Amino acid sequence: MNLVFDIETTAYDFESLEESQQEFLLRYAEQEKDEILRAEKIEEAKRFLNLYPFTAKVIVIGMLNTETENSLILFESEDNEEWLNEEGTINYKGMSEVEMLNTFWNYVNKVESVITFNGRAFDIPFLMLRSAKLGIKPSRNLIARRYDTNLHIDLLEQFTFYGLTKKFNLDFYCRSFGIESPKSEGITGMEVNQLYRAGRIKEIAVYCSRDVWATFELYKVWKKYLYDER
Repeated sequence: MNLVFDIETTAYDFESLEESQQEFLLRYAEQEKDEILRAEKIEEAKRFLNLYPFTAKVIVIGMLNTETENSLILFESEDNEEWLNEEGTINYKGMSEVEMLNTFWNYVNKVESVITFNGRAFDIPFLMLRSAKLGIKPSRNLIARRYDTNLHIDLLEQFTFYGLTKKFNLDFYCRSFGIESPKSEGITGMEVNQLYRAGRIKEIAVYCSRDVWATFELYKVWKKYLYDER
């Protein structure tokens, strides 16, 4: 069994960080002499806090079993909510971040390989470092061997031939190969912070499920036309 997965993260409030951490994050922006440009750079630095495992947390982990094509979407919730989509193929399950991470690593330990889009550069390092910060030991190192697709298939690496060609985002590849884009419903990754603050975590969970499915569809294109079994 292979496992397709994707994560969604949200940033802490900037003011909740230690003063030395704030200074480090704004060190280049504060050097800007023009007041307007300095304010823009400070805002930009804050906007990207959700990319770092020390300034953000995991709020959704979406997983798809390539054999059954069923998905499990874990999302942050204090109430342990759970529901299925109409087709019964996607199980949404609420839990704490610690529970999400432990559940994820338990699944990873049982599969042959994992499939991501840009997972080597973002999802996996974020999950590993975030887990370490919360006292959780990852069950496997999924980025130890960059060119070995037996354990981890990063589709962005595959479709760029490990950086030889231009990188596009998931939406661009999906539209190029005739796959329904996860962005077609009007939500993008940059809106996750706003949705989270508005208490719309379930919408983020559904958005993540679409990302996971699109990644799976892109994986099938790669496996059919670009994968070399030799």
